[in-house]
Amino acid sequence: MSESVESKSTDKSAEIICVGTELLLGDILNSNAQFLAQALAQLGIAHYYQTVVGDNPARIKSVVNQAGDRSQLLIFTGGLGPTPDDLTHETLAACFNVPLIEHPEILADITHKFAQRGRVFTENNRKQALLPEGALVLTNESGSAPGIIWQPRPGLTILTFPGVPAEMQRMWRDVAVPYLQSQGWGQTTIYSRTLRFWGVSESALAEKVNPFFDRQNPTVAPYANHGEVKLRISARASSEAEAQQLIAPVEQQLRELGGLDCYGADNDSLASVVGALLKTTQTTLAVAESCTGGGLGAIITSVPGSSSYFLGGVISYDNAIKVQLLDVSEHDLNEHGAVSHAVAKQMAAGVRSRLGTTWGLSITGVAGPDGGTDSKPVGLVYIGLAGPTAVQSFEYRFGASRGRDWIRLLSTATALDCLRRKLLIKLDQ
Repeated sequence: MSESVESKSTDKSAEIICVGTELLLGDILNSNAQFLAQALAQLGIAHYYQTVVGDNPARIKSVVNQAGDRSQLLIFTGGLGPTPDDLTHETLAACFNVPLIEHPEILADITHKFAQRGRVFTENNRKQALLPEGALVLTNESGSAPGIIWQPRPGLTILTFPGVPAEMQRMWRDVAVPYLQSQGWGQTTIYSRTLRFWGVSESALAEKVNPFFDRQNPTVAPYANHGEVKLRISARASSEAEAQQLIAPVEQQLRELGGLDCYGADNDSLASVVGALLKTTQTTLAVAESCTGGGLGAIITSVPGSSSYFLGGVISYDNAIKVQLLDVSEHDLNEHGAVSHAVAKQMAAGVRSRLGTTWGLSITGVAGPDGGTDSKPVGLVYIGLAGPTAVQSFEYRFGASRGRDWIRLLSTATALDCLRRKLLIKLDQ
């Protein structure tokens, strides 16, 4: 979200600090930061910084001092366990010159949980009952490590959570959110809607919608990812419903400007949108693949309920399979090569005929890293589309610089987009 939306209601902001050397090394995906960032947005709490720091007391202390000077709510995850490298609470206590106090009720809770699970309480588990003096216990119903709710000085609140995502998320929902709201945090919400585009570059789309980037509430921001372009519309309001009302007219204008390039929103995918269109038109699909090796069929069948419109496919790497199963002409293979308009069309028509579907969709190309020539370089792909009245083919040059997997990804997505556009045109006729 843009800072212009965030800064509208309050100067108070939160900061996420994730503790753990395993995060720095990339051994564990930092899903906690993503969850907390989204949760803060739902509460309308401004959030400008995130930090990952290893299990080192000096570096943790440096992060605390820096974060405490610029943010009013510090949210920690990790470093609450019983081992020597779990240092969050003791370092926080040292930062604010207070002792650690043992809580008998925490010891009793840990002992009870261990007994229920058939585990033996060991002396190092006592460490989890040591909290900075003055801190309240942020209860952990799922695990052994409690967190804290602490105001070590006026205007600064610290929340700590274990690194285990399921434990952290439950503690956030059950304890942290009610506490924050009782303290005046979370009186608004920041709600976002993301429009998704395929077949247009980020720069071209940005030029079309450029005046929207100056808006304050809602804001509009572009970003590109895996070949598609997205426009995120974010609004701050007193409720999600009010934010949606602010977003709706902007979304409509952006969709109109985007035209057919806008294929969906939020969790939509090209495969799910194509599936919905096939259902709406009560039509069926089969695919023929060469360079993608089944990737197109895999994406289509990843959508629940795809069996109602997707009948199957043929992976025809070898030219003999193209001839035997898809009725591709040997003459055209010899004359034009497997990577050509002629073969793409025949593959699409052949699989449509053999499987008895409304639509046939094919992909043939040079995915690399080898096999390219001056006339047919790596990244050259042809997509064939056969329907009730015509057979078409489309040429794309995706380039070789990003590698084989990238070419295959773009090929499958672009093939789906070709079918999507055809289905939309059919619906409009």
